[in-house]
Amino acid sequence: MSTTTTRPATAPATAVRSNPVKLGLRQGGLEIRQFLRSRESVVFTMGFPVIMILIFAAIFSDEIAPGVSYTQYFITGMIATGLMTVSFQNLGIWIPIERDRGVLKRYRGTPMPKWVYFVGKIIMVIAIGIAETVILLAVSVALFDLELPATAQKWWTFGWVAVLGITACTLCGIAMSSLARTSRSGSAVITPVALILQFISGVFFVFTSLPGWMQQVAAIFPLKWMCQGLRSVFLPESFGATEPGGSFELGRVALVLGIWCVVGLVLCLGTFRWTTKRDG
Repeated sequence: MSTTTTRPATAPATAVRSNPVKLGLRQGGLEIRQFLRSRESVVFTMGFPVIMILIFAAIFSDEIAPGVSYTQYFITGMIATGLMTVSFQNLGIWIPIERDRGVLKRYRGTPMPKWVYFVGKIIMVIAIGIAETVILLAVSVALFDLELPATAQKWWTFGWVAVLGITACTLCGIAMSSLARTSRSGSAVITPVALILQFISGVFFVFTSLPGWMQQVAAIFPLKWMCQGLRSVFLPESFGATEPGGSFELGRVALVLGIWCVVGLVLCLGTFRWTTKRDG
């Protein structure tokens, strides 16, 4: 991560009485600019999924089912991983850095409403998530013949899976940020969790080829259901029969992701800290 000093990404105090929408958009713009200033974050968040697709496409060329190549299957998982990275992993690492440097403490001392800080983070996550997804889709269509959804219903499914998934991951990332005691420990806490979830959720391997106990563990967490929901969008309907439940189970996808949104919100409300323990 970048070692440059992070300045509070907050709107000036004179804008406290401004329109709430303007406050949120202003904060979101500041968060996006701060993210883009960190070359490490930009390269890892935006470039890593594309690099992984290129590597896996060069290694695996077999079909895992009639009309479904391994690359096409892997692409759906990387889209889900990209959304998780920009939300869960990015927030879980950067919020402890801001807390340790006193950014959050200074923010709490300003007259700005506290919700503005979180709205700014959400806007940043949405903006970067959309940009990353567009890049992944463009690369996949251009190089690997990925077929984009042909019906409005499939685009609708793509939309709600992405929205519920990124909401759950954002809330969980904010909640997990409180586990890191220092700025340096944020990456050590979050990155292993993200990597383990990727390995057991059907991102790098075909989900049904994993051990049964591993599938059951993965089914507890959002990433598995994000991947499954996206497979229903980009892979043939017939592929649903190969899923563990015999179909894409979109109703269950929505239910689990919705539950995680509620769980993440409860955890955020109960665990988020503006200061480190040494600050009191």
